[in-house]
Amino acid sequence: MNAGRTLEGAGCVTWWGFGPARDVVGAGATRPGGELNVLLLGSGDPRHILKTIAGLQDTDVLHVWVIENSMEVVARQLLLLWLSLTSPGSMGIHEKTEVFLEVFGNSEIRCQTEETVKRIAAQLLLSVTNTMDAHTPSHPCLDTSHLKFKERDELARIFTQWQRPPFAPASVSRAWDARVRQHLGSRYDSRQGCFDWDLTMKLHQRGCGVIHKQQYVKWRERGVAFELREGLYQIANQSLLSTRVFNHRGDRVGLRGYWGDIVSSPYLAFGIETENKALLKTQNNQYVKTAQDISVANVHMLFDSLATRGGQPPAPQQGYEVVGSSCSKQTEQSQKNQDFVDNQRTSETQEIEQACGVNAELTDHPETPHNANDRELMNLNGVRVSFLSLDSLPKLPTKSQFSQRFNSIYCSASMVQHLNSSLKQIAAPGAVLMIELARYLLDLSKEHEAAFAARVGEIAKDAGFVSAPDSSDNSYAVFTLHQD
Repeated sequence: MNAGRTLEGAGCVTWWGFGPARDVVGAGATRPGGELNVLLLGSGDPRHILKTIAGLQDTDVLHVWVIENSMEVVARQLLLLWLSLTSPGSMGIHEKTEVFLEVFGNSEIRCQTEETVKRIAAQLLLSVTNTMDAHTPSHPCLDTSHLKFKERDELARIFTQWQRPPFAPASVSRAWDARVRQHLGSRYDSRQGCFDWDLTMKLHQRGCGVIHKQQYVKWRERGVAFELREGLYQIANQSLLSTRVFNHRGDRVGLRGYWGDIVSSPYLAFGIETENKALLKTQNNQYVKTAQDISVANVHMLFDSLATRGGQPPAPQQGYEVVGSSCSKQTEQSQKNQDFVDNQRTSETQEIEQACGVNAELTDHPETPHNANDRELMNLNGVRVSFLSLDSLPKLPTKSQFSQRFNSIYCSASMVQHLNSSLKQIAAPGAVLMIELARYLLDLSKEHEAAFAARVGEIAKDAGFVSAPDSSDNSYAVFTLHQD
């Protein structure tokens, strides 16, 4: 592989992180309590937010501050968080788990899931618009009031585009295949062998043996990681599309497509670790459960924690086992029946609309306040997530409100270059710094991976941090602020 393609597999947009979910508050030797402030730099998805909330005590107050490197990622973060906060009365936790993972890791989704994305996009559009008018958060848990007006305008544009995609959008499957061709080059014709090598000789060797070959290869081929229900996964997941600017004959041309990871997989976030050891059982040296099963169990558990903190503990779901992604036969049959009914309704609706010459996107009225209130959100006691401007990191040390504020700071591998010695000015006494390593960036050699880890150590040292004692995390480097 030539140098130009070294990181082509990781993409230029971080739609999901390259490591499992972590409780960033509990990453240090001792877990702080009370009022907690966490700064997330380039996390790409809400896995750390959900995991940290699940680890809170009843008396803890958590304020998470998020900085990303593109507004498309901010929009997707808001979508996934809004979906996570949907009350159990509006959407059952099992259904919410499936929809969350489908939106999270699939380039193509079912028509029912697309309708959910459009509905939430309409609600988010109202939320962002209200924030611009009132200069205050429209929901106590989600805060976009710190973003610049032009950034909120961009969010509004993105949410509108999710509701009304281009009339003739480019094929996501063709766009995905083009990325694979570009990444593999002359090895494209033997891509099945390349996929198998990356899985068995890289991911499995790095402790990801639960990632099943059939599921991983299907994701590498099509971009569909989670097929939790029978149905057609053929509608573009708008939340995974973004615009990349290229130079063409001296002009800058924007091309909308999928520009994220095509190698490491979305299974890393929720599917390779679990506290439920029953999910890690092996038989004949093979894992009985897969990364998809573990992802379902982990996300379901996180949503249970959210519901409990939001004062809406979920009712026991008869026939459902959090031991994998399977339900009882009765529940599976009911899901199939519901999918069949939904598909029938969709087909009938489309036929009627075609006969009447009516555009479905205009008749749904997804942007009305009435529909915006259909899915009430939970208010998590003492939890707030605030999004800061894309360029705000170097400005934080100059603002008194952020002086020695953050108990925990997380930084992704893609944002490490933005860290410097000013980090100590915004870190609270005894603060924890967690930096994502390059362990799951599969296109890097072992030498590059080791060099990156060494560079991370140097950056942390320059900022006044030292390695945390007893830290054995291979996915993240953990440091604590040195006490003078």
